[in-house]
Amino acid sequence: MTRIAVLEEEKCKVKKCNSLCVSFCPMVRSRVEAIRVEGSKAIIAETLCSGCGICVKKCPFKAISIVNLPDELEKACSHRFSENSFKLFRLPMPSPGTVLGLLGQNGIGKSTTLKVFSGEIKPNLGRFDDPPDWPEIIQYYRGSSLQDYFTKLSEKKLKVSSKPQYVDKIPKAVSGKAGELLEKVDERKQLDAIAEELELKKIWDRPLDVLSGGELQRVAVAAALSREADVYLFDEPSSYLDVKQRLVVARAIRSLKEQQKTIVVAEHDLAIIDYLSDQICVFYGEPSVYGVVSHTHGVRTGINIYLQGYIPDENIMFRKKAIVFHEKPPSAGETVGAPLLKWDKMEKTFNGFKLAIEPGEIRTGEIIGILGPNGIGKTTFVKILAGVEEADDKRQLGKLTVSYKPQYIAPDFEGTVQELLMNVAKENFTSSWYKTEIAQPFRLQVLMDKNVMELSGGELQKVAIAACLSRKTDLFLLDEPSAYLDVEERLNVAKTLRRVVEAHGIPAFVVEHDVVTQDFIADRLMVFNGEPGVSGSAHPPTSLRQGMNTFLKEMDITFRRDSVTFRPRVNKEDSQMDKFQKGIGEYYYTKTVKPEKLETKPEKKEPAKPTKK
Repeated sequence: MTRIAVLEEEKCKVKKCNSLCVSFCPMVRSRVEAIRVEGSKAIIAETLCSGCGICVKKCPFKAISIVNLPDELEKACSHRFSENSFKLFRLPMPSPGTVLGLLGQNGIGKSTTLKVFSGEIKPNLGRFDDPPDWPEIIQYYRGSSLQDYFTKLSEKKLKVSSKPQYVDKIPKAVSGKAGELLEKVDERKQLDAIAEELELKKIWDRPLDVLSGGELQRVAVAAALSREADVYLFDEPSSYLDVKQRLVVARAIRSLKEQQKTIVVAEHDLAIIDYLSDQICVFYGEPSVYGVVSHTHGVRTGINIYLQGYIPDENIMFRKKAIVFHEKPPSAGETVGAPLLKWDKMEKTFNGFKLAIEPGEIRTGEIIGILGPNGIGKTTFVKILAGVEEADDKRQLGKLTVSYKPQYIAPDFEGTVQELLMNVAKENFTSSWYKTEIAQPFRLQVLMDKNVMELSGGELQKVAIAACLSRKTDLFLLDEPSAYLDVEERLNVAKTLRRVVEAHGIPAFVVEHDVVTQDFIADRLMVFNGEPGVSGSAHPPTSLRQGMNTFLKEMDITFRRDSVTFRPRVNKEDSQMDKFQKGIGEYYYTKTVKPEKLETKPEKKEPAKPTKK
């Protein structure tokens, strides 16, 4: 049995806890130094640790994790950063002319894998104190495609182009206009075609620091595509993009296959990674402790394996419960009551943009999802409701208190997560309801002692949503709550939001581009359409089915259901299923039956009768 002991240094405060982990360790009491203190942190000797888990329970700062794994995995260790730190087992095996998708939770090794493939991190095979040289690494991966990959990488014969995960940090690292940046990296001389496909001409002369998240994402993807390289790496290319933009980006990435390029993509949007990839590697393990890379599977099989939480070829169950999708749209909750807020026809005019809002209402205990392209006025509508912006006629929508989670989160709180949530939740923070309904689903216990300014994008998103749902308010407004969250976290956010809304009768507006998440959250939908950046129209809330069909018809996209997991899958353009669903007007909710009318079966020919001579 292989033992992994991970200690998070920023959480470990041995001077404040009097080294309880050392005091209560049975091995230390037996005069075996399984845990010792050096400087301001504890160090655990994995070979001497008995794996009893007492130190894990006694640590008041939740800084220690002890995990037992099969011995076979120890031989497959690819990288470890330092003693008592995250450990990555195995690596995916990309191949030219194939799009390899990486699917798994946050903090489980996907970004680390991309850094290994880019050459930013040199795999040490677990020997952080005595890292091997390239010849030894190449010898370790002999017989696989990684042998040739690392040989070329070590000889600097492999050129890599990467798209980073957090595109909102690009303006801090690079200055200038979007067009100037792209012209500098135009090595393939295909920038005009890429810019046309990704609709970048409109923002060509705009500075990077004024671009929205979706615009920055498209610029980052275009920059990666414009470089001449052998390997292209994309870390979450769909964040901040609307449904149509996500498919356009997916097509642009897949076009690299024609030149036999090696393409690796880490993505959380199931519909997009399904549409984009040819093969899937599932990452499983325990976030921030260890990650294991599965063998390569076909795209449909790999995604279904991830949802079901069981890998048949390895006989590994990495999740107790499967992620389940519903074949039919959920009906509105029984807690929906009287109208809380009504709005009349309104308009909001900016320099070069006009938003027309049609009359509507929201009732207590319901969640209204907001769908539409980027730059169409969704965030503006939310800000008018939140009181951040005013309509043209300066009209007030009532004296409601609003809890608002903005699209872009800028941490401005000097203190820990616990201090932030205590200030927001006040008397509710210590209640059992708060711990059960908000803290546990978001796994906030492990973040409580972290400084807000040091949180990652996904951690910051969860804390911002928790803070939004913790306030005493009349109305919740959440703008793109799924950004930087993995599949399981998105599902937990959706479930938590629905429980809070139904328990307190507080309604919510949710702006979300992930169609699967929107389907799970919303009771009704508001669809926005128009010309992005020029004019937008906000239609009244409508039923979930009608709203989804209206939106997807506008996007000219159809979804079908997987026959095993019922998860939504994007239909290829002009495919048999795509034509069938458009013909019957069902763009999303379809029965799992084949369009038999469209199938062409060969006619049976009777055998020729023998002729008499």
